[in-house]
Amino acid sequence: MVADLWHAPAPKNGQAVGTNTIGSSEACMLGGMAMKWRWRKRMEAAGKPTDKPNLVCGPVQICWHKFARYWDVELREIPMRPGQLFMDPKRMIEACDENTIGVVPTFGVTYTGNYEFPQPLHDALDKFQADTGIDIDMHIDAASGGFLAPFVAPDIVWDFRLPRVKSISASGHKFGLAPLGCGWVIWRDEEALPQELVFNVDYLGGQIGTFAINFSRPAGQVIAQYYEFLRLGREGYTKVQNASYQVAAYLADEIAKLGPYEFICTGRPDEGIPAVCFKLKDGEDPGYTLYDLSERLRLRGWQVPAFTLGGEATDIVVMRIMCRR
Repeated sequence: MVADLWHAPAPKNGQAVGTNTIGSSEACMLGGMAMKWRWRKRMEAAGKPTDKPNLVCGPVQICWHKFARYWDVELREIPMRPGQLFMDPKRMIEACDENTIGVVPTFGVTYTGNYEFPQPLHDALDKFQADTGIDIDMHIDAASGGFLAPFVAPDIVWDFRLPRVKSISASGHKFGLAPLGCGWVIWRDEEALPQELVFNVDYLGGQIGTFAINFSRPAGQVIAQYYEFLRLGREGYTKVQNASYQVAAYLADEIAKLGPYEFICTGRPDEGIPAVCFKLKDGEDPGYTLYDLSERLRLRGWQVPAFTLGGEATDIVVMRIMCRR
């Protein structure tokens, strides 16, 4: 069902390739491992060294920093900078070389909620291959957007409709509406998941393939996710997600009336997830900071964080409001 939602090619044996996880962080780890193994196979076949793998991404969630450290991969994170807060084709290509195991756009950036749109990056990688002969895969970190865009922005081409996309990860417990502790990772086909990463066990009765960092885990979250799929269906998920976007749009409109704010994300379906992210306009001094505003809201029982952006934009302070039904 998830593979179909993300437009995976019809599997040859009728069985999609993927697994449930305890969250999108584990799903990212598994997608990253498969990328590294595929890259290593290609390099070994070409008789080239495999001791300096790198991964190219924009501003990512901490799980990708963990992956890079745990699996000895250089993380080439395109830094946020004023006017360029996300990974763009030009800076991405400048970071790529034959040791790049893959490119990871974040479909719903943690800091702001905006989408890093995969299609322009995909097209740039096509040109890069035509110019250099270097073929680079993509993994889409769709922790939030994976259960939003298919329902409210189906015209955004971000998933397996792009041939370079070999795997997609998402969180079931964010906008998938499952209880906490549910994630998913899907591969394009059997060739995208190296079989040496799949372990077969027989002590549970029969041959069962497993590819996960954890082994034992509760089944309740997966059952609840399946129940929501059946109960709500595509129409129900569309209504629920649209309601979240309506709240985000209302908040953005009303906040714009209150102060000298510049919006980074207004929570539109064609822009990102239902999140409102804003900063003080350059040159404005309202007599308070966003940290002051956050503290005042906290006193009224509202947890709205104020924080600095990363990379070369650490002098930019933003507030972010997440909206979810």
